[in-house]
Amino acid sequence: MKFNSKLKQDVEKFKGYIILVEGKKDVHALKSLGFEKVYEIHKTSVSLRERIEEICSNIERKERVCILTDLDKKGKKLYMIIKPILQEHGVRLDSTLRGILIKSNLSHIEGLATFMNKLS
Repeated sequence: MKFNSKLKQDVEKFKGYIILVEGKKDVHALKSLGFEKVYEIHKTSVSLRERIEEICSNIERKERVCILTDLDKKGKKLYMIIKPILQEHGVRLDSTLRGILIKSNLSHIEGLATFMNKLS
């Protein structure tokens, strides 16, 4: 993992965004960093599309949304499925944070808190 002293400041800028993650561990990691609007996209007995639509119904038009699925092959595939559904609903997507994390060589969102703590 590349050390990036600016990473902490960069991540801070996105704490007001709505963040979509894969699972409970991802939610926990982001909340421990101070993110408040973190939604898990996997929900038992609810299809991915239904879950995304459910989340969309809770998003205000002006709010920005970042899809933070894991940055591995599976996560990228999920990202490509979720993005068009959000766009159909007119959600304001912002992939800047995702790009920053890709550059920092992080592969799993659940490891972000540990990664960030190592920076301090």
